[in-house]
This record gives sequence, structure tokens and C-alpha cells, in this order.
Amino acid sequence: MLASSSWLHFVQTLGHPRLLFDSMLTSIKLPIVIRAEINLVLVVVTALGLLSRLYGINFPKAVVFDEVYYGQFVSLYTKQVFFIDESGPPLGHMILAFGAYLGGFDGNFIWNRIGAEYSSNVPVWSLRLIPALAGSLCVPLCYLLVVELGYSHLTALGAALLFLMENSLIVQSRFMLLESVLIFFLLLAVVSYLRFHNAQSGSPVRLAWLVLTGVTCACAVGVKYMGLFTYFLLLGLAAVHTWQLIGDRALSNGVVLMQVVTRFLALVVLPLLLYLGFFYVHLNLLYRSGPHDQMMSSAFQASLEGGLARITQGQPLEVAYGSQVTLRSVSSKPIPCWLHSHKANYPIRYENGRGSSHQQQVTCYPFKDVNNWWIIKDPGRFVQDLVVSSPPRPVRHGDVVQLLHGMTSRLLNTHDVAAPMSPHAQEVSGYIDFNVSMPAQNLWKVDIANREAEQDVWKTILSEVRLIHINTSAVLKLSGSSLPEWGYRQLEVVGDKIYKGYQPSGVWNVEEHRYGRSLEQRERELELHSPTHIDINRNLTFIAKFLELQWKMLTVKHEDSEHKYSSSPLEWITMNTNIAYWLHPASNAQIHLIGNFVTWTLANLALAVYVLLFLSYLLRRRRKIEDIPEATWCQLLQAGVVCAGGWAVNYLPFFMMEKTLFLYHYLPALTFQILLIPVVLEHLHTHMLRWAPMTRLGLWIESGHRRSRTFAQGRKRLREPFQRKALLKTCFVECITLILLVSTSTWDQRTLGPETV
Repeated sequence: MLASSSWLHFVQTLGHPRLLFDSMLTSIKLPIVIRAEINLVLVVVTALGLLSRLYGINFPKAVVFDEVYYGQFVSLYTKQVFFIDESGPPLGHMILAFGAYLGGFDGNFIWNRIGAEYSSNVPVWSLRLIPALAGSLCVPLCYLLVVELGYSHLTALGAALLFLMENSLIVQSRFMLLESVLIFFLLLAVVSYLRFHNAQSGSPVRLAWLVLTGVTCACAVGVKYMGLFTYFLLLGLAAVHTWQLIGDRALSNGVVLMQVVTRFLALVVLPLLLYLGFFYVHLNLLYRSGPHDQMMSSAFQASLEGGLARITQGQPLEVAYGSQVTLRSVSSKPIPCWLHSHKANYPIRYENGRGSSHQQQVTCYPFKDVNNWWIIKDPGRFVQDLVVSSPPRPVRHGDVVQLLHGMTSRLLNTHDVAAPMSPHAQEVSGYIDFNVSMPAQNLWKVDIANREAEQDVWKTILSEVRLIHINTSAVLKLSGSSLPEWGYRQLEVVGDKIYKGYQPSGVWNVEEHRYGRSLEQRERELELHSPTHIDINRNLTFIAKFLELQWKMLTVKHEDSEHKYSSSPLEWITMNTNIAYWLHPASNAQIHLIGNFVTWTLANLALAVYVLLFLSYLLRRRRKIEDIPEATWCQLLQAGVVCAGGWAVNYLPFFMMEKTLFLYHYLPALTFQILLIPVVLEHLHTHMLRWAPMTRLGLWIESGHRRSRTFAQGRKRLREPFQRKALLKTCFVECITLILLVSTSTWDQRTLGPETV
């Protein structure tokens, strides 16, 4: 009766807003109190992380190792000049550039030498701020990750302190480098996913953690492609959890479908859209022509302000008979170049004794030159078709044309004569009639490779064209070989009779284009030097620019050379290498990328112990012997997937990479391996033994940190040059002492503590 009267009162107040408002006020109890729980341990480790990474980051005020590399891109961002970095996507560079923007950096600094003193206009603190903040926040993230794996707060504190005192991670965080930013996003992605997995079903916060997982995975991949390794690991873990969800009969089909779709959207679609978004911002910021333009297609270059766009502005769109054109090879290997000829003939005989046609050389020249111009001629007509008719007659797919060299009036020709550097292919020449039994073969069929998108008319910049020789069916192709001195070291062009499929080296596009108006040769030569004037707009779409840029980043590689501090993956796990980041020219103060040897050794031991534990439990469970509860087994398994799996996916792929590698490439793998140390220790302590000398372990780790800290800050004046072997020898002796202490301790699986050593 009381409930029904209350409901009646509520219904009556709905029609009277004033009564409803008064009712709400009377229901509020004053004072309004908000209670918050603060984890003081988390606050302390965060403060220590900030102190260790941020204190004195403006020292040294000089370029430190790879700052010379990233600084160039920061300057280009500041000036909004286009560039390509094949090492990774643009998000990492944009983050560093944002730090420069916060400090008011104008981009005016020459990044040409490690150790160069920064000028007064370079905000050193601001440039290094974001990597340092990212490295600092990794410390509490380690704490949270171990807690989310189900381990105690003491174990989580141990993980945070181990990460805090790892000198290699401190060094990498204190300079304008990207590894700390990458590790931050990796740890945040793992923590977010574990928070999502552990949260109660149906909670809105749970969905927020899932979305954050997708966002941070995209950011990790956007900083460096190495982020893909951990992203795929999380996708695999999510797939296993989703498969278990599908098998839960307590959930309806609709709920299961919604869960699967939500996870797919958050972990696959959202990262893909964000990845595209990074490039969208990148391409909109860098709209000016820059030093890497030549690596891109003519269409891409024409979309940039200045550079080629300044030259090609106002060009005719459709290629017509009588058009004057330059033909650029679509391939950028070995370097971008244009079809070229000059008043020099092939030698009668080459050095190996083979003969040639002795006709005019045709090459591919990597610089803009008046000898790059060719005239599109109709074979059925004569001189009058060296000018464009009114209206122009466009060249279409399948048309047969002749190409007349603008400056020498030689027709592009190929025949059954071996090319100078590629004897399996045909020589390409500018035809000269020597009154010998070598007739002209100068007819070429226009084959527009991308005609499905560009209709059937040959278009300036947009059309990718194959020129197929009528007589021999050979394709005009850039061989990539350089000619000897007699060919001025220019690139060889050949006729390839075994050309199959789409090969960029056999595809050309018209880059510069004008409609020829002059009949006389002298007037035509003057015309070739004059600018064009017809206004045609041809902007590329974002997707077209993204696909081309992404393809160039994945395929165009600079030649890797051996570096003084390069190393192999096998040297990383034993820390049998280091990198000298900076050396003071007067005081001999030094900064080295070198780790805490005690931590690295314990990380390797923890990994080995975990593998032995896993295999032992797995075999015994197969024999129906359960040494630990099911919940503990699942916890240990998940910790292994995250920590041991994180180490494996971030380390093992480097054995298959053909690139120059450095010690810092190991840091993401090391991070996950360090987290395994307290995990293994807690499991051993809880389920197998109670280890008395735990405090001694902490002292040894701190000792290793103290010994290598000198080379993390670079402030101490050294009396003698750095000797890595001497440092490792001291740490090795301490590690052996620690291992002997452990090995001589006896324990029983059923007792609570070992005998005193």
C-alpha cells in the first residue's frame, strides 16, 4: 500500500515541474560528500618515474645520437615541408614536432653532426619533454599491468621499481627519441585490454577500456611498425577470449553477436581508421615541396606547393599528336629519371668485343634537362603533325605513335641488337640512317596500364603508359644498370621482349607537357625552353596519396651500411654491446646506452624458469597431476602470454630482418621480460618456496643500477675511457654471488622457509 501511494505521488508530480523540482531538492541529503581512493604506492612510483626521466633533460645542450636523425624531420614539420621516412609511420614524428611547437621552435637548425651544440633558438627541454613524460608514465603502467594480471601489489611494486632502475630505459627516455613513446603505448594497450577483460560484463567503463585498447594499438603502430608485434599479440589474446565467449551457453545469440562485432570494430576497424587519420594529418600538414619529392610520382609531386607543381601548373591534361612531353619512369629504382637522348652515339664496339648499331644513345637521366623533351608524332603524317591541331587530336589507348627527340629530331627506335649492359634485351636508340641493312623500326603502341580508372585517353601525369614496340613486341624499359664513361654514367634503357605483368620499370608517365606550336626546328628548340600556360587542375585524392606514400615507405629503402655501434639480436640478451650516445669533447663525460646488468641477467633467468615451470606443469597436467589450482594455472598462463609472449614477438622477428640493428631495438622486448621477474618470483614464493634473501636481491639490483647510472646522465667526469667489459665483470661477479646464495639455499615444497645459508 505504501509503495503504491509513493508511485501515485510521483505520477502526480510529473505534471507539475515545480513540485517535481521541490521533490528532488528534498531528496538530496546535505552535505554532498565525494570519497576517493588514492593508491599512494602508485603515486610514489609515478613521482619517482617523473624525477628519474625529467630531471636535467636539457643536459647536454648538444645533439645526442639519433636526435640528429629525428631533428631533421622535426624541422621539416615546423616548415611544413614534405618528406618520407621509411622507418615508420608519421605519428611519432608528429609527436616530437608537437613538443617543438610547444617550445616555439622555428625549425632553423642544421642537424648534420652528433655532438653539435644547440643554438639559442632550439628549445632543448621542450624537444625532449614528451619522450621523457612517456618514459615516466611507463613506470606506473608496469605497476598496473602486473596488478591486472592478478598478482599482488607488492609484486607490482617490484615490477615498477625494476623498470624504474633500468638504465637503458632511462637513457632512451631522456632524449628526442621514439622508443619510450612506443613502449608507453604498448603498455597502455595491454593494461587497457586487461582492464576490459577483467571488468564486469555490461559496465560502460568496460567498453571505454576496449576503445582505449584500439586507440593505443593504433598509436603504437603509428609511432613505429614494431608496434605491430604487440598489436598482433593482443589480437590473438582477444581472439582466444572471444572464442571462449562464443562457447558460453549462458549468453544469448544476440549478446554474443554484439560482443563479437563490438570487439571487431574496436580492435580492427578503429585502429585502421586512426592509422589512416595519422596520414591524413601528416599529408595536410606537409603541403610544401621538399627534398624527397623525387621519390614520388609526378601526380604526387604536382599536388605539393612549389617544386614540380610550380613547373606543371597550367599544363594541358590530354596528350595529343604534336604534344611536347617529358617521360618519367614510374620506377624509383635505382633513382627517379626521365627518358633522355643527346648527340652522342653508341661505340662501334664495346669493351667485351660485342658490336652495336652506332646509333644515337637513348638513356634515362636523373635530372631535368632540355634533352628530356620528346614530341608525340602521328606515323601517318609528316611535319604538320609536329604541332597540335585545332582542336587537338588526343592520343588514345592502343594508338600507334612515333616519339621524336625534340633537340636532335631523332625518332625513338629499337631493333634486334643487344643492349650494351643487358645483352638479353634490345638496344634502344635514336635512329640514324647509315645506308646499311638496318631499317628504321620506330613505331610504338600506347598501352595505358591504368586505363580502367582514366578512361582511354592518355593524360598528363595521371596515365601510366607502356610503350610496346610494334615490330618486336618489346617494351620500353629502364634496366637499372649504369652506362660506362661513354654513356656519361646515365641509366640504360632497353627493349624487353620477355616483359610480363606490371613492372614499374616498364611504365612511364608524362610529367611536363605543352602543346607544340612551332614548325621550324630552331623555333621548336626555343619553345621547349618556355613555360606552359593552360590551366588544368588535377589534385590527387587522399586515398591515392596515402596508398602511394605507404607503398614507397614499405618498398623504397636506403642502402643500409654497417654502423660502428650496430649489433645482432644475439648480442642483446647478454648485453654484449652498447652505444656511445654522447661524449663531452673536454671533460670526457659520456652517455652510453647500456643496461643494468643484474636486471638483464635476472630477466633471462626468469624467462628460463618460466619456460621450465610451464612445460613441467603442462606435462604433469597431461598426466592428471594438478600441482596448482586451476585459477593459478590460468593466471600463470595469461602472464606468460603477456610477458613471455611480449618478449618473444618483440625480439624474435629481428632475426629475419635485413637491416642495420641497434641495442635500442631490444627495449620493447626487454620491458616485457622485466615484468616476468616479479611474476616468477611471486609464483615461486607462493607455491614452491619462501625465499628469505629477497631483500638481498633488491640490493643487488640497486647496485647494478648505481654502477651504470654514471653513463645514463653523462655528468660525471671520467678519469679514463669507458670500459664496458670492466663494468660487466664487476656486475657478473655480483650476479654469480647471488646465484650461489640461491643455489645453496635448500627448501622443501611443503615447508614455509629455507635453511639459513
